Amino acid sequence: MRLALGIDLGTQGAKALVMDVDSGRVVGRGSAPLAVDAPRPGAAEQHPDAWWKAIVAAVREALACEGVDAARIASIGVSGQQHGCVALDASDRPVHPAKLWCDTECASEAAALSAALGRRVPAGFTAPKLPWLRVHRPDAHARIRRVMLPHDWVNLRLTGDAFTDAGDASGTGWLDVAARAYDRAAMDAVDPGLHAWVSRIVPPDARAGTLRAEAAAELGLPAGIAVAPGSGDNMMSALGAGAVDHGTLVVSLGTSGTVFGASDVPVVDPEGLVAAFCDATGRWLPLVCTMNCTVVTEEVRAAFDLPHDRLTALAAAEPPGAHGVSFLPYLQGERVPDWPHASGALVGIRPGLMRPGVIYRAALEGATFALLHGARRLAALGVTPREFRVVGGASRNAVWRQVLADAFGATLGFPAEPESAALGAAMQAAAVASGARVAEFVRAHPPAMFPGRVHPRPEAVAATAEAFARHEARAAAWAGST
Repeated sequence: MRLALGIDLGTQGAKALVMDVDSGRVVGRGSAPLAVDAPRPGAAEQHPDAWWKAIVAAVREALACEGVDAARIASIGVSGQQHGCVALDASDRPVHPAKLWCDTECASEAAALSAALGRRVPAGFTAPKLPWLRVHRPDAHARIRRVMLPHDWVNLRLTGDAFTDAGDASGTGWLDVAARAYDRAAMDAVDPGLHAWVSRIVPPDARAGTLRAEAAAELGLPAGIAVAPGSGDNMMSALGAGAVDHGTLVVSLGTSGTVFGASDVPVVDPEGLVAAFCDATGRWLPLVCTMNCTVVTEEVRAAFDLPHDRLTALAAAEPPGAHGVSFLPYLQGERVPDWPHASGALVGIRPGLMRPGVIYRAALEGATFALLHGARRLAALGVTPREFRVVGGASRNAVWRQVLADAFGATLGFPAEPESAALGAAMQAAAVASGARVAEFVRAHPPAMFPGRVHPRPEAVAATAEAFARHEARAAAWAGST
């Protein structure tokens, strides 16, 4: 049995997944939680040492699963949360905790870069974080000798080598996405030293490195096995969902929400709302990201101190449109639309409606409507779907599935493995170890799908469309007032 290991470093935790290369079956899995530090308003940070500790725990749990022989693992692939800024000194130690994708503390630096470059650079991207460090943490900035993304940093720990891929690098703000190469002018605008700090870009099908002995001992793996290039979590999720051809759009329900799909050409949005990302196969992955997805439902869970399954049952008893209640889900600001300073709001509350089922349903709808807003922007730029596949931990929620189908007016399919980013990382690793091109490997080993699909309900589509229009009007008014 040939095995491949996929590691996914997320915001809320690390996951590890062991895949049988020949059958595509998942034979081992592990996870470990992570916390986000918010030391200042708008700040969202994590220390890379916490990432490594969580990865070691997750991998060792996966290797301990029955039937998993660590000696048969031939390769590793890494998926990582996008946009984080890992700034290292000459000894490869962090000079500051990594500022994450959901950090909006550098909104003013993002606005200044956008003006300088003549294109929109979101506050969540990596680029604005370096000027923020230069201004607010000059001592730390002066010690920078490398700048990496989270998945790059994990690969550095695995191999001792510094490399990246065009997919994750396309979320920095300093990549020429069409050329899949660094943009020196953009780098100079971000920081005069940046060109000397970044890692080389390796091809998506390359054997990028080998597992060094120290890391192997910590993880419980054989030294010298192949390490794939890895990529950002959205690029890897596309592989894990089998979305490597035009027309298959993925909706991912995680801490953030995303809608994306493969493209043979770069898709550049003149308004900058659609991210013109590269993918992990040598093509492109136009993507819309909302900053508030499962964080919204988690806020409701915490407020009512009820588990999600109970809240889901209560929400199922409430009608589409939640009796006119809108949950504007901008708890951490927002990227699409570009409202980094926005906050959340409950609008339309009347006597008797402050019930957990109503609020939870409104939260499900609010997060969904934010994704629908983005999907319509994708469609306006020619990214039209033949089918939707829904992934992420929250894709197991039956009511949320139906809300999505009713809102999008489309039939939804669901990959059997909801942790599509970890699976995609394992698939890339398996392709690299076998010498195959990644896209061809994914086409030859499509992910298993649940047999059931979720269809829109004609009686709910109209009510959901009315609720979406109400949401859009209220959101615009609310954002304009904050």
